Amino acid sequence: MKFGTPLKPSATKLLLLGSGELGREVAIEAMRLGIEVIACDRYENAPATQVAHRSYTFNMRDGKNIRKIVQKERPDFIVPEIEAIATDELVKLEKEGWRVIPTARAVRLTMDRQGIRQLAAETLKLPTSPYRFAGSLKELEAGAKAVGFPCFIKPTMSSSGHGQSMVKNEAGLKKAWEYAMKAARGKTGKVIVEGKINFDYEITLLTVRHARGISFCAPVGHIQIDGDYRESWQPHPMTKPALRKAQGIAREVVNNLCGKKGRGIFGVELFVKGDKVWFSELSPRPHDTGMVTMVSQTMSEMELHVRAILDLPIPSIPCRAGASVAILANGNTKNPSYTGLDKALAQQGTWVRIFGKPEVVGHRRMGVALAIGKTVAEARKKAMAAAKRVRVIRG
Repeated sequence: MKFGTPLKPSATKLLLLGSGELGREVAIEAMRLGIEVIACDRYENAPATQVAHRSYTFNMRDGKNIRKIVQKERPDFIVPEIEAIATDELVKLEKEGWRVIPTARAVRLTMDRQGIRQLAAETLKLPTSPYRFAGSLKELEAGAKAVGFPCFIKPTMSSSGHGQSMVKNEAGLKKAWEYAMKAARGKTGKVIVEGKINFDYEITLLTVRHARGISFCAPVGHIQIDGDYRESWQPHPMTKPALRKAQGIAREVVNNLCGKKGRGIFGVELFVKGDKVWFSELSPRPHDTGMVTMVSQTMSEMELHVRAILDLPIPSIPCRAGASVAILANGNTKNPSYTGLDKALAQQGTWVRIFGKPEVVGHRRMGVALAIGKTVAEARKKAMAAAKRVRVIRG
């Protein structure tokens, strides 16, 4: 195993497609191991582009743009970090011999909720919430009737809660349909309508596929509002039977998506009630709720992702009580500034990560407060207090 030197002919290159806050941490971890990082995004000065060796700005839904950069840079690894990518082009590139992480098929299937849900429920026969897909308001009305109210309406392509609604009765369907079509990250023209499960809690099970098999991080508990991550903590307590079932579900889906060659970390979202477990969603990359691992684990989810990609060893993954809370901004400014960091960092065992996003448009996650404690409850309290002290203001 040999790695080169950045900016030299021997360089080992990693191409990031999507350069948000998670991508930035992936870039930093890769650069710590001497990897040359090229970061791409749809807008200028995205977080990862601020630290990468080089960067490009273009529409990643256009496969010609992706191919142009791949042919120019000739990366050893193509690492998607967002959903809205021309996945058909990634499939073609992989067939030509380029290495797509974890695999082009995994990226394509998980980009669209229809693909991953049908794989989990219909191919692998895993337990999920009742669901239907709809390509029109009429189909949505029929789907909602089939799964029952209340139900959740989500674009088949979106992230961070964009376009998602909970609908309590038939009167709310038209508004939910219009919102889903307007806010979707990709224009598939379809939504998934899901019936509600009466679960006790939901978790993210970070699942690492590496050279020696599969490893699991301790369960990450989290709170999402309108589908958007607000708070997470680790480890979340589970019964032994529930944990075994969760790991079994994650293992089955990840193995299917990876085949023999796939590498990387997956954020597997699951609903849990007692010893029962249902599959919800999956991301073939570091997960926003997993940002807590930057303080709760000896190796963060981003470091695990990079190690898996490079076929480096992944020993046991110890975990201590930790928590994360999103730092949010609302409004519109192209020159955001921050106050309160001094107060947020005054308590021992707290950290703040400001993502460096260049502007605020409406509602946006701009940073995260992190904390450790003797217990998860203590860590959550400290992280929440730190997050409340940070303010995003006009510059």
